[in-house]
Amino acid sequence: MRIARFSIDGNVAFGAVEGDGPDGLVLDIIKGIPYAEFELSGTKVPLSKVRLLPPVLPNKVVAIGRNYAEHAKELGNEVPDVPVAFFKPTTSVIGSGDAIEYPSFSNELHHEAELAVVIGRMCREVPRERVKDVVFGYTCANDVTARDAQKREKQWARAKGFDTSCPLGPWVETDLDPGDLTIQATVNGEQRQLGRTSDMIRSIEDLVVHITEAMTLLPGDVILTGTPAGVGPLHVGDEVAVTIEGIGTLTNKVIKRG
Repeated sequence: MRIARFSIDGNVAFGAVEGDGPDGLVLDIIKGIPYAEFELSGTKVPLSKVRLLPPVLPNKVVAIGRNYAEHAKELGNEVPDVPVAFFKPTTSVIGSGDAIEYPSFSNELHHEAELAVVIGRMCREVPRERVKDVVFGYTCANDVTARDAQKREKQWARAKGFDTSCPLGPWVETDLDPGDLTIQATVNGEQRQLGRTSDMIRSIEDLVVHITEAMTLLPGDVILTGTPAGVGPLHVGDEVAVTIEGIGTLTNKVIKRG
């Protein structure tokens, strides 16, 4: 099931996405929130009549760096011995169709297409065999990065945590095997990144176990699983799209911060 979060007439709701093709999609509004048992209301609205929001409002976004060997190599980095984790704040999260604001402190903005894991229940110290029980679903993400600031500052808080640096969407797919999916990024229609989730150095199970050894994850929290090779520059006016097999396409335009 595809679960979207949206606004219509000033109201915010979750809905199950039904149908096919951009003109045939409708939302069946969900009663309540989707992390627990829920019912579909039967009230349906065309997707074209609503504004898609970030599909979740995470308490935290835990991101993993250098989880694809070719990406580590293209930036001159070694594959780390343990997963490299960092945070993106909630103020960095935007939805599909929202604008990425080019930060004033950077002259080298990069796209990073990623599979995002959405957590469905509060969990800590999750054993490998129970990881599937705590995962709500999957969505597309773009770990937008101020690459020059990342290199200059030697840590990643500003480079990867600035406002609008974490596009998520367009919705969460709850019925998906994430083990071997095509993941790609295009800029103005030109393909920049193309990889498969099977190329991850550490699996989703590895990452959930590693992260929850240290911290509690809450419903709606997001894990970014790393990006394949091919990251590159974004400029004001560019339209960047992240497409993941079985999920859909997350699209954002880059604008000047004003």
